[in-house]
Amino acid sequence: MDTTYVHGYAAPEARRLGDQADTLAGLLHAGTAFPAGSRVLEVGCGVGAQTVHLAARSPGARLTAVDVSEASLKEAAARVTGVDFRHADLFDLDGEYDHLFVCFVLEHLPEPEKALAHLKTLLRPGGTITVIEGDHGSAFFHPRSEPAQAAIDCLVRLQADAGGDALIGRRLYPLLAGAGFADVVVEPRTVYADASRPALVTGFTRDTFTAMVEGVGETAVARGLATAGSWARGVADLHRTETFHYTFFKATGRTS
Repeated sequence: MDTTYVHGYAAPEARRLGDQADTLAGLLHAGTAFPAGSRVLEVGCGVGAQTVHLAARSPGARLTAVDVSEASLKEAAARVTGVDFRHADLFDLDGEYDHLFVCFVLEHLPEPEKALAHLKTLLRPGGTITVIEGDHGSAFFHPRSEPAQAAIDCLVRLQADAGGDALIGRRLYPLLAGAGFADVVVEPRTVYADASRPALVTGFTRDTFTAMVEGVGETAVARGLATAGSWARGVADLHRTETFHYTFFKATGRTS
C-alpha cells in the first residue's frame, strides 16, 4: 500500500493522537464493545491511541492491531498490554475475524474502496466492521477568520496531494455499501466546544484540531500554499476561537 501519512511520525504527532483519542473516547467509542472471546482486528493502529480504549471497552476480546510503521507499533506496545501487535500492510492481511475496527485510516488511502473490499474478505459470515472518519469540511468556528479557513484548506489540499481525502467522512455510506457490506448505518458524532466546556477547548480545539493544522505549516509554506505570515495568522486565529464545531462520522456494517 503506497501512501503517505501527511501528519508525519514525529513526537508531537504521537502526543496529538493520544490527546485526540483520550478527549474523544466517550464520543467515538460509545456503542462499541466486542464480546469476550471474539477475534477483533484493528487496522492502522498507529501509536495505539485508539487501541487503549478498544481494549478497555472489550477486555475479553482477542485483539490484534496492525500498522505499517514499526516505530509506531513499538509505541503502541508500550502504551497498552494484552494486544497482539503486528507489522503489516493492509493489503497483505489475511486470516478470519469476527469484527474489524478502522479509525482515521481510510482518509489517508488513495483507494479506500479497494481497501474496504479487501477488509471484507477478512470477516467471517455475519462479521462486523466499524469505521470512524472525520471531515474537515465540517469545521465551523467563531469568530470567522479567512486566514484560519485558508490554513484548514491547505491541510485538505496537502492530504489530497498525498493521495488521501480529508473530507471522507461524508463518503462512508457509499464506500461501505459499494464494498458489499450489508446493513450499513452511519451516525454523525459532533464535537462542540466553547468556554463552558474547557476540557474540550483544550483537548480538542487546541490540542487536537489546531495542533493538526499547525503541524503541516512548514510543508504548506515550502510548497507555496501559504506565506509564513498568512499561516501564522491563520493558526493564531484558530487558537483564539470562542466556539468550535466539528463532525466525525461513525459507520457500521456486516457481511452477509
